[in-house]
Amino acid sequence: MTPQLTPMYLASVEHNPQAQGVRAELIRVLRAAGQEVPQILHLFAFKPGTSVHLDRFTHAVMRGPSPLGPGMRELIAAFTSARNHCPF
Repeated sequence: MTPQLTPMYLASVEHNPQAQGVRAELIRVLRAAGQEVPQILHLFAFKPGTSVHLDRFTHAVMRGPSPLGPGMRELIAAFTSARNHCPF
């Protein structure tokens, strides 16, 4: 069972009708499917231009050169998220 995410304290960010970009579309898809929306997606959709550097960093960490393959890195992230009671 997936734990229920608590609402954000920033309702104008979580329910932003002007949200745009890939993250905003993902939010719409998740909601239409009745799925929980990770709160970080709301922040990315609120000001998409401000998340460019975080996107690049995450991509470099998860997909860039490393002694660990991308699958192992994803497994570590999923395990860590589960230990933190956070959906991955």
